[in-house]
Amino acid sequence: MFAQKQSGNESPRRLWSVPKGEGFSTPAVVGERVILFHRVEQQEVVECLQAATGKRLWKYATATAYQDRYGFNGGPRCAPVSDGERVYTYGAEGKLTCLLLTTGQVLWQRSLSQDYHLPQNFFGVGSTPLLEGGHLIVVVGKAEGPGVVGLDKRTGKTVWEAGKGWTAGYAAPVAATVHGKRRVFAFLGGDSQPPVGGLLCLDPLSGKVDFTFSWRGRRRESVNAAAPLVIGNQVFISECYGAGGVLLDILPDGSCKERWRNPRFGTHFMTAVHQDGYLYGVDGHGPQNAPLVCVDLKTGKDLWREEPEWPTIIKTPQGTQTVALSPARAALLVVGKRCLMLGEYGHLAWLELSPKGYKELSRTTLFIAQETWGMPALSQGRLYVCQNEPGIDDSPRRLHCFALGA
Repeated sequence: MFAQKQSGNESPRRLWSVPKGEGFSTPAVVGERVILFHRVEQQEVVECLQAATGKRLWKYATATAYQDRYGFNGGPRCAPVSDGERVYTYGAEGKLTCLLLTTGQVLWQRSLSQDYHLPQNFFGVGSTPLLEGGHLIVVVGKAEGPGVVGLDKRTGKTVWEAGKGWTAGYAAPVAATVHGKRRVFAFLGGDSQPPVGGLLCLDPLSGKVDFTFSWRGRRRESVNAAAPLVIGNQVFISECYGAGGVLLDILPDGSCKERWRNPRFGTHFMTAVHQDGYLYGVDGHGPQNAPLVCVDLKTGKDLWREEPEWPTIIKTPQGTQTVALSPARAALLVVGKRCLMLGEYGHLAWLELSPKGYKELSRTTLFIAQETWGMPALSQGRLYVCQNEPGIDDSPRRLHCFALGA
């Protein structure tokens, strides 16, 4: 039942790193280009970098005055998205920008917060848009509607509006084919009184809503932040402020039926992963008491939960010491039959996951810094990781590129 561990000290080779400003945005890899979206002083900056070297190909910047209500940094939260010709960014103040991938030329721009007269959310705008066909689908979260909008990706003009009653959370919408039909799943729930939110399933072409399913913690200062996970004709959603996780069966008529709920499997802003009939994810809003958990997809029951302790050597002006750090609010990335875990403090581990436990194949420390939130990006054997805060050794915020090897 308990996890098997065998630690190694294999470190991926650092290929390059570049200075990074504030923000929690994950980099986007488009062919041989990497898009970095961050804040430098009073500007939100989009940089296009050469994937192999980190050389800057172009840069676009626009002014921002965003200030976080809870003292977190003022950079963007949403990852860039691209269709291979254009790049779309969605800033912390709700400014949506479409740029030409090759040059950075602005093709169109909208301020959705102004267009829909939206008040500032808990931590600004943080739901990454979705490209689906010819549409850019964005969670707006206006309580009286719309909750979600579909824009023409070429012009930025509104094609359809859908949903009402729920404000925007921090979960990215996802698209999937269920019962032979393409559908979009958006998980809403942000600043509102009373706290409400839930899952909305809609047709990406028309915006027609198939079903809604209410799911939200009872605390006002709670959010829905983990993206929906679609598995066949089922969808799993989760939050960490009390409701936990729930699995829904999507029926052929477009409705849904609850299969099971597990209040002890509540992921925060990490999305659970599915392997061979089991769910794996980090439970809780941490950073303490954030165990890695395995749940049976058929029954919703916990099979095991464990919070690793990773001895870490830290060098300070007072000397060298070893402290036990946990993965905390970690991200999981499935690669073949194995899984990469990027810990909140800069650890990287290869895991084998199974319903009997997990096996740690190797582990290294990329850097030691707080708020390593968000997914790494993996492409062509290169792993891109954002160091969102200065390191304990005073290393600056940076985007790092590592050779991951086989």
